[in-house]
Amino acid sequence: MEHEDAVGRRVYGTDHDDPSPGPRPGRIYRELLGGPLDGQLFDVTDWMPEDLFTGALLLAPLGMYGPGGRADYGPHEDDPFGPWIWGGDTP
Repeated sequence: MEHEDAVGRRVYGTDHDDPSPGPRPGRIYRELLGGPLDGQLFDVTDWMPEDLFTGALLLAPLGMYGPGGRADYGPHEDDPFGPWIWGGDTP
């Protein structure tokens, strides 16, 4: 996802009181769809190409398992370069 498409969106991992929680120019993001992090952007700029196909377990304090729980997000098989889809929560 290019920066221009994501203006006004919150990037995963930014503090809630961050005055600029949105995307930064020159960075590459995946939109997170579904689950506790729905609508946030995840920065994958420094990821190896093969790692983009596996997704990530992201800390999700508002998920099913509360603080310390994680949400599983990964690419949809029909669109490996598109948004990452929520696959569920894990402790």
